[in-house]
Amino acid sequence: MTDAPGAIPPSDPAPSELRAKSLGKNTAIMASGTLVSRVLGLIRNAMLVAAIGVNVGVADAYDIANKLPNTLYAVVAAGVINAALVPQILKAFGRRDGKRTVDRILTVGTVISLGVTVVLTIAAPLLVMAYAPSNWSPELMALAVAFALWCIPQLLFYAIYTLFGQVLNAKEQFGPYMWAPVVNNIIGIVGLAAYLVIFGPQVKGVPALTGEALTIAWTPFRIALIAGVATLGIAAQALILIWPMVRGGYRFAWVWRGPKGELSGVRTVISWALGAVLIEQLGVLWATRVAAAAPAAALAADPSTPTGSIAGNAAYFQGLLIYLVPHSLITVSIVTALTTSMSRLWVANDITGLRAEISRGLRTIGVFTIFATVVTIAIAPSITRLMNPSASPAEVTSVSQVLIALALGLAALGAMVLIKRVYFILEDAKAIFMIHIPMTLVLIGVSLAVRQYMDPKWWVVGVALGLSLSNVMGVLLRTWGLRNRLGGLDGRNIMRTHVKALAGAVPAGFAGWGLTLVLPDPVTNTGFAGFAAAVVNIAASGILMVVVYALILRLLRTPELGEVMSPVTRRISRRVR
Repeated sequence: MTDAPGAIPPSDPAPSELRAKSLGKNTAIMASGTLVSRVLGLIRNAMLVAAIGVNVGVADAYDIANKLPNTLYAVVAAGVINAALVPQILKAFGRRDGKRTVDRILTVGTVISLGVTVVLTIAAPLLVMAYAPSNWSPELMALAVAFALWCIPQLLFYAIYTLFGQVLNAKEQFGPYMWAPVVNNIIGIVGLAAYLVIFGPQVKGVPALTGEALTIAWTPFRIALIAGVATLGIAAQALILIWPMVRGGYRFAWVWRGPKGELSGVRTVISWALGAVLIEQLGVLWATRVAAAAPAAALAADPSTPTGSIAGNAAYFQGLLIYLVPHSLITVSIVTALTTSMSRLWVANDITGLRAEISRGLRTIGVFTIFATVVTIAIAPSITRLMNPSASPAEVTSVSQVLIALALGLAALGAMVLIKRVYFILEDAKAIFMIHIPMTLVLIGVSLAVRQYMDPKWWVVGVALGLSLSNVMGVLLRTWGLRNRLGGLDGRNIMRTHVKALAGAVPAGFAGWGLTLVLPDPVTNTGFAGFAAAVVNIAASGILMVVVYALILRLLRTPELGEVMSPVTRRISRRVR
């Protein structure tokens, strides 16, 4: 008996299996690049903490300055270019004259980013005043401005990196975009190594410099070695993408003009996306001001408050940095891979396939983020000590508390990011804008409440809880809107997978936390002893939690974890054979 013409032979994988393998392969490529970059980034951050500390004025000043290009990048690039342009670039490449459209998008995006960067660099003092609290000294404000003048130019290179990266992603060249930050981190590590050799680490137990002593200590060369090298790394991260673009067959050309209405769809999406990110950044600005004001407020309320014991905006940044590791390793990789496939399904008007792809993404992300949430909460002090081996016990405790509060919103963040990408694919950025309003109100409202009613030592933890609640609000509103738009989202299967993940993660978390109680304490132990204790805690508790979680998911027949891990397991099995 012969197969009908066009039939798929029984031995061939089904289309859904091919999509799963493709998702797993692409996720593995991106996650590996992100993993290497994150490991180097965490080493770089540990060196930065050794150089300037955590709960001290200099660290807060640098955090404000370094936050400016990242915030502006979120407004001008990440919130607009990264999410909005992939569907537009993908559609353009599908046309015969599409390269001209892509060239024009890159031309306009680069020129606008350059202009914005120049204007905002000149306005550095005003931007620092907007983010820094009023209780900072003039010398600390001046130091933050000096850092900002070096840091804000990163915005241009962030934009170029994102524009070039979206061209590569649209052509399904996912690797270079995720591996490019490795170059940035290597340059940053070299710069900080030079700083530590020349100036030495921050001396623990000595009050932070203030007043004229602060100005004398922080010379232009010292500032440039910290902030200037950071900008050099971002520039290298962006420009290195030119090589894979050329090798992949795309050669950029400046295009200033095109047919009337060629970019009208892009303008509409970007306008609403820009508005949404601006609304979001109002919440970030207020949260930053509350966090930055906490140390001085605590000292004013109680002059006997030990130096370095109160978390400020630098501690908040340290918590965010750790909190975003599982998100960037798994969620961003999955979402980036799915954005291209979901865009193709939408262009082909395959709504059923689009719903299935969204469901698969939400279920796979949920399996990872729920487990990551529980792991982070269970061993937060060990993770914090590992990432900041030179931090004092008070700094480790304060950052750990912030990290736990942030981790409560990790699963919501993962789902929210995927759903946001779907809205951009549907070219419905207006809905994103409207949803960002209540999200921002939640963050600002919680920040106001903690500043009004809580002790300053808990302000930063309260701000972190506000961000988690904002994420939960965002995912609920976005899911409800998308469900109505697409006529359903396979909610029953999504919820079933999340319940199974929670059923496996909670026992695993208790097992890991219980084991830490009998292991060396990574908080009170400092130096190499603290670092070694953190390694032992994370290794022993981590292995235990992974084993418990995997066994429970296997008993509950939850296949989503294996879908993304399949490239790794296939390689292992091939080597064994």
